Amino acid sequence: MIATYGFNATLTARTGMGDRLVELLLTGLDEGSPGASEHCLVYLVSRSASDPDVVHVTEGWSSEEDHHRVFAGEAAQLIVAQIDGLLAEESEYTDYVPVRGKAAF
Repeated sequence: MIATYGFNATLTARTGMGDRLVELLLTGLDEGSPGASEHCLVYLVSRSASDPDVVHVTEGWSSEEDHHRVFAGEAAQLIVAQIDGLLAEESEYTDYVPVRGKAAF
């Protein structure tokens, strides 16, 4: 499968909550969660090198429709609701169309 839709998100946790935000985002890889979907081809959680409360998420999906369908599900909405309570400010999103690359984790 080839990723035809993706995005980067930058999330800023309330002071001292970066670890909890990372833990919560990584549950997105658990069975039944959005990152475990066959349509999610890239799910990378990273931290800012200079601010432990700034977290970046990169996702690549088989299609934009698949992404929206999966995120409309109960598992994704539970994670999103918990994330909202940890944030200090509005998250920043940049949509993109993947061209080519490599992911090995």
